[in-house]
Amino acid sequence: MSLKRDENPFPTLSDFKSPKGRMSRRKFFKLMGAGAATYILLSDVFVSSAASVDDKFEFPDKELISSWIHISKAGIITVFTGKVEIGQNIRTSLSQVVAEELSVAPHEINLIMGDTLLTPYDRGTYGSLTTLQISPVLRLAAANLREILLEEAEKVLGISSSKLQLKDGKVMDADSANSVDFEHLLEGKKVLRKINKDVATISPEQWRFAGHSVPKINGKDFITGSHKYVSDMVLPNMVYGKILRPPAYGAELLRADTTNAENIPGIMLISDGDFIAVVADSPGKAAMALASVDSSWGPGKLIEPGALFEHLVKSSKDGKPKRQSLEDNYEEAPLKLNQWFEIDYIAHVPLETRAALASWKDGEVEVWAGTQRPFGLHEDLAKEFDLPLDKIRVHVPDTGSGYGGKQTSEVGIEAAKLSKVVGRPVKVCWTREEEFKWAYFRPAGVIDVKASVNNGKINTWEFHNYNSGAAGIDFPYSGAEEHIEFHRSSSPLRQGSYRALSSTANVFAMESTINDLARELKLDPLQFRIAHLDKPRLINVIKAGAEAFDWGKEKKQSEIGYGMACGTVKGGFVATFVEVEVENKSRKLNVRRVVTAFECGVIINPRHLKSQVIGCVLQGLGGALFEAVDFKDAKLTNPGLSSYRVPRFSDVPEMKVVLLNRKDLPSSGAGEAPIVCIAPALRNAIHDACGVKLYRLPMLPSGVVPEHT
Repeated sequence: MSLKRDENPFPTLSDFKSPKGRMSRRKFFKLMGAGAATYILLSDVFVSSAASVDDKFEFPDKELISSWIHISKAGIITVFTGKVEIGQNIRTSLSQVVAEELSVAPHEINLIMGDTLLTPYDRGTYGSLTTLQISPVLRLAAANLREILLEEAEKVLGISSSKLQLKDGKVMDADSANSVDFEHLLEGKKVLRKINKDVATISPEQWRFAGHSVPKINGKDFITGSHKYVSDMVLPNMVYGKILRPPAYGAELLRADTTNAENIPGIMLISDGDFIAVVADSPGKAAMALASVDSSWGPGKLIEPGALFEHLVKSSKDGKPKRQSLEDNYEEAPLKLNQWFEIDYIAHVPLETRAALASWKDGEVEVWAGTQRPFGLHEDLAKEFDLPLDKIRVHVPDTGSGYGGKQTSEVGIEAAKLSKVVGRPVKVCWTREEEFKWAYFRPAGVIDVKASVNNGKINTWEFHNYNSGAAGIDFPYSGAEEHIEFHRSSSPLRQGSYRALSSTANVFAMESTINDLARELKLDPLQFRIAHLDKPRLINVIKAGAEAFDWGKEKKQSEIGYGMACGTVKGGFVATFVEVEVENKSRKLNVRRVVTAFECGVIINPRHLKSQVIGCVLQGLGGALFEAVDFKDAKLTNPGLSSYRVPRFSDVPEMKVVLLNRKDLPSSGAGEAPIVCIAPALRNAIHDACGVKLYRLPMLPSGVVPEHT
């Protein structure tokens, strides 16, 4: 089985089976071309429980690295990771760190990602963990391979390895110009070693490939349209599937007459209880057949939106007891604030909707899916079809964004279920409406904050988050007696991960309240923050952003407002500064300028890091100002881009990104942290411009600033 365009040059499942049905590493390396398999200690990426589903299936030993890096007889350097590319450009940055250690150009690295047959087990691509966890693993693997190459070259050339160097796929002696290719050193050999953790990686001060703005690997394919997303892929004899969905949340199927659909030529109908689907040789014919199904449904079951926030609080679990001293100190403080923030559900709106292509052969299933968790889908398929893991293969081609929203397996299971029944490859692509209605949302929430100040210092800090989440809930400021708690609630809508998780909500409430305290004291919000911080990295981004923004300058117009916010999330440190204008008559908001300073350790690719920061800020504008899921009578009322407002080109302000490059610190991820400060910075700028304080996300669903808080 092969796709018309299959970017993976490796054989299919059956080619990797020994006679007993096990995956054969020996055969794998023979097919790859005999070369070097380097072994390394690894932690926190293998899950032993996965192997228990089928004791014949072998995931790599967690202390070995034979699947991480390989040089073939043809000199091709292939690197493996279970992480996936969903627009964050880790394909490029991971290629850079390996290329750096082997002294080859990044485009010479063949990176295999998210293939459950070829790559080590990985829990998923989320949480800004790829750069933090996998980049060091690959760097160390490549550094070990470099040492092996030097040792082998010393034998071949008769020159001490200390006098040899790697360059452009060769090991060479700079004095004599004698050299030997990587592939000639390792031809016919398998060098199996455990990791030497003392092998040094190249210092960032000496980087030639990492640390620079290398163009996006395979970027030309995306620009020209030659890259094939799952939704573009075609297999021979493939058909297209559509699934009947309820018209409202919680509605139960009462009756379904499929006669009209079955009478359409070329239509295959699948019915299994409440699961009804059609397949056809074109998406249009499948959609027409599905529309002809005459179905009746019971009433939907969902609370009304006006009762949402009260429900989240009332359905939460009892909290921890508070210390009496905190209550007493709060009551005795001369300045007290008690503020209530409300956070609406919002959708992920990925550019590429969920899509999967499945094909069965000889009792084995192969699935191509746009998922952030290929191994999660792998395991869910095993459970759904009661299959051993070695009879399932999941591929994840580079995917059109996820933002935390593609961690579930439903579309892959749907495609596999239909393919098994009809005996042909089946592709299922969710429509934009299905993506809005049946994917999960960023959680709604309520945040209750009580804070006090005594003698100019934050005295008490009490923070309760209901349902939204615990990410980013820690208070970065020092000196206060604290009570911080997340309360789980019963969510009426399906909810799950979102970019930066609940940090966007928690930092919004936190930084709004901190700003309000400073304003009540008639202090500069920037200086008030710094006075309460003992985190040098956070202070540094505040100062860098303030300098670039020219914080403190006198406003020339009364309608202008300045605002700021700062935070630290997932190893990143961010400060955002905003200039807004609130028009007096129309109350229209104009976001004029945004400056974001960001630090996440040593920078692997400055250009792409800047793009990540800009992408976070622009996406954060939507959730801050107008993005919200609307529902009524158990139905989503804005399930399309014509009714669900996302940022547009006209919303983009003048933007500046200041990157602090800490070559003395390891790299952290950058796909989430920069999003958390834009909402509170905007809120604080609006307050500065017109005196109105806003306490709900999104702040301006109607598009105008209210006249009163």
